[in-house]
Amino acid sequence: MAETKTRPTTVSPEDFIATVEHKTRRADAETLLEMMKRITGWEAQMWGPSMIGFGSYHYKYESGHEGDFMRTGFSPRKANLVVYIMPGYTDYGEILSRLGKHKMGKSCLYINKLADVDLAVLEELIRAGLADMKKKYPETA
Repeated sequence: MAETKTRPTTVSPEDFIATVEHKTRRADAETLLEMMKRITGWEAQMWGPSMIGFGSYHYKYESGHEGDFMRTGFSPRKANLVVYIMPGYTDYGEILSRLGKHKMGKSCLYINKLADVDLAVLEELIRAGLADMKKKYPETA
């Protein structure tokens, strides 16, 4: 069975963010780091080389594949900021209609820069994603 490639690392999220070349993307990553710490109450942790995650959950698919992954997080990529709203197929249309300029993937929200979106709505979206995750994957102590 294939092993999950994206796992927690010992790299400091702050050290990783300091290496982001684009100064607006770096500043936005610093803002998201603080926002997500405040929203989740969890410490940030690097997942793989470029994802900053908060919390974790254990999943198991019908195929038998299982593993652990972050509950929410983000990545300051070259092209844009990626915010991971993990439930994926949940309809967040009403919240997204108020967010501002963005693109969506299955479980990813793509933002060019935080100035393009309403931060209060982004916080609402992150909280909604976490609430849905908690229903699907209850938190364990």
